[in-house]
Amino acid sequence: MSDLKTGEALIYERVDNVVYARYRDEPYKDIPRWIIGGDADGINRAKAKEQGDLFTYKDWQEITELARTNKTLKKCLSKVLDIYLLSKENK
Repeated sequence: MSDLKTGEALIYERVDNVVYARYRDEPYKDIPRWIIGGDADGINRAKAKEQGDLFTYKDWQEITELARTNKTLKKCLSKVLDIYLLSKENK
């Protein structure tokens, strides 16, 4: 956020390895918080959630990697793929 309000107090919050800032006082306190730092994975997850995504691409890579050795996960992913293909076909 490049247009910070001069002299206004900020509240800093850390959630899931992401640091956010927001204004403390009126009339700016209703402005949504914004990301100011944190670790890269945490920031990517936060941005994915803001966009309505369930998980990041890195998460997906880790899920598919684990499915190579986890039979239950592999079976579930296979079902998800079937549902996806059927849904795509019915559009």
